[in-house]
Amino acid sequence: MRKKAASLQVLPPIEDRIYEIHGDRVILDTDLAAIYGVETKALNRAVKRNRDRFPKDFMFQISEKEWRNLKYQFGTSSSGHGGRRRRPYAFTEHGALQAANVLRSQRAVQMSLFVIRAFLKMRRQLATNTAIQKRLAEIDQTLLVHDSRLRDLYQKLRSCSAGDTKTEIILGRGLFSTIF
Repeated sequence: MRKKAASLQVLPPIEDRIYEIHGDRVILDTDLAAIYGVETKALNRAVKRNRDRFPKDFMFQISEKEWRNLKYQFGTSSSGHGGRRRRPYAFTEHGALQAANVLRSQRAVQMSLFVIRAFLKMRRQLATNTAIQKRLAEIDQTLLVHDSRLRDLYQKLRSCSAGDTKTEIILGRGLFSTIF
């Protein structure tokens, strides 16, 4: 009983473990292994045994530069101090699901549903953000048009007060003529 309690881990939300690399949302092998309840080396061995199931759009090894950037983000120790000695593998949504299939553990199959839902949630959030950004761009454009029209109206009103004999002011769709 005591051994079971020690093996339980509290994991951070899956969304916090999904990164964007090469324009794809991915989860690193260490995080995927922790979620699936296996060691990273066991996950990587299973993947290597089934390499034909993992094309480059399912899984890839991140570059040295990308790995350095990620290490700075989450404070991974260097290889000289017990850290990783190799660059991690990054799994896309489809690769994470395929990894659960090659692991053949019940926990991996169950947890793969949570991983897929996390990817879907992030996709929905991105779509919502894109729609908001599009609407903000439309509002910005409308404000620019209104600003231009107000500037024109202001100039015409100034010319009226400067003593012009006749000034035409266009408001909206109508033409109004003011004689001074």
